[in-house]
Amino acid sequence: MRALAPLTVLASFFWMLGHAPLFDVDEGAFSQATMEMFQRGDFLSTYLNGQPRYDKPILVYWLQAAAVAALGPVELAFRLPSALCATLWALLTYAFTKKVFDEEKALLATALLATSMGVYVIGRAATADALLNSLIAASMFAAWLHLSTGERRWLYATHAAIALGLLAKGPIAVLVPLAVTFLFCLCKRSLSAWLRAVFDWRALLLLFAIALPWYAAILAKEGWGFVEGFILRHNVGRFGGPMQGHGGSLLYYFPVLLLVALPHTALLIPVLQKIKSIWRDDLQAYLLLWFVFVFVFFSLSGTKLPHYVLYGLTGLVILMAVHGAALRSAFWVLLPALLLLAMFLFLPQIAAWVLPHVRDYREAMPQFPPAYIAVFLACLALTLYAMLERRFAPAPKLAAVGLLTVIAVSSLVVPVVGNVTQAPVREAALIARARNLEPVMWRLNTPSFSVYRGAPTIVREPRPGDVVVTRARRLAELPNAKPVEFLYARDGIVMVRLAP
Repeated sequence: MRALAPLTVLASFFWMLGHAPLFDVDEGAFSQATMEMFQRGDFLSTYLNGQPRYDKPILVYWLQAAAVAALGPVELAFRLPSALCATLWALLTYAFTKKVFDEEKALLATALLATSMGVYVIGRAATADALLNSLIAASMFAAWLHLSTGERRWLYATHAAIALGLLAKGPIAVLVPLAVTFLFCLCKRSLSAWLRAVFDWRALLLLFAIALPWYAAILAKEGWGFVEGFILRHNVGRFGGPMQGHGGSLLYYFPVLLLVALPHTALLIPVLQKIKSIWRDDLQAYLLLWFVFVFVFFSLSGTKLPHYVLYGLTGLVILMAVHGAALRSAFWVLLPALLLLAMFLFLPQIAAWVLPHVRDYREAMPQFPPAYIAVFLACLALTLYAMLERRFAPAPKLAAVGLLTVIAVSSLVVPVVGNVTQAPVREAALIARARNLEPVMWRLNTPSFSVYRGAPTIVREPRPGDVVVTRARRLAELPNAKPVEFLYARDGIVMVRLAP
């Protein structure tokens, strides 16, 4: 396990990190907003295609800007901050679990976290979520260490992590540690300790010293627009109702949890079986409260996205490692991994059946590598062998199968998905760049087009004589003028010149 755990982190977050094109909408939006900081010469506020972008605070853009300055505007640079933050997240999980439990459980928790599909995805994505999760984990770990030891250094570490979280994504970085520690102290009848920790003036001064300067500067610069966009719309508004169609029932996160925990979903069972003993232990109760609060809070939220549940997953993963480390048989705990690999094995057939029924990808023809079937058959065979043999403990088997899974997905699945969904956008943008065109983006939300074109793209209604990039199915809806020249067309993406 001492070799496997670091390998899972490196493979999950860095293997072939820059090979796939940027995925829209989120990766494209973050990357283009970072590029416009350079183009505008403004590193205080963020804009997307020339319009203010109030979705997130500034910290992730600064990290992406530093990577772009070092490596250039390439996919690796945009994603590198997330990979580094996800690595920090895994290292913090290892260090905390080793300190409060033991190294065996710490190594297993690290491997489980790094190879869980939800963490794998955001740890490679050019967004703010890996950064936020690493800071939430840091604040929650430090808060426990302060509550359990009384040492002030952990109180200051908690407030510093919260302050950086405020710069990474906003109020959620305060809400999770504040609410979970309150609930824990309430259950343990130690609210006085909570009040002393929360309102310690020196810790609050540190928090304000870190977070306040940027917020004060952006408020002075942007005024009410920032308050309305960031606070009211993207924070209060997200809880009050679904944004951009991202809604769901109260049961939304039950299947989401099963998916984001893959291929280790079966380890949820021993946690559920030991729920009473978990609640009787202060540390395990704290970790459980962390997950349950996040799960319930976002189940009640109007806007629901799969990655929101990850804000509490770290505590659950540690519990999975603690109770999974005692298992003697790996057969049933590796069954979800076997099913996941089988799904990937049949992905070419699934894609051939599904894509003709998906409106924007009916003409797409995914090209799977020649070794695709052989690699996933080998992964299936090795997983089945690990399920049946009895010499090795389940922990290294879980880590090894997770390692095989993330390597295979990064090498064979992600490039295919990127080619189908994003390659046409990138190709059209590169043509526009080479021919020095100034296209109008119409009824198409693909900000990565601007990244690859190297300039903001106008978003408005087309006019006669415009070059327009849009979906092929939208051509019949073009107002005022019809296409006279097709500049690019592939897999539902078209770039056309309108009649003058």
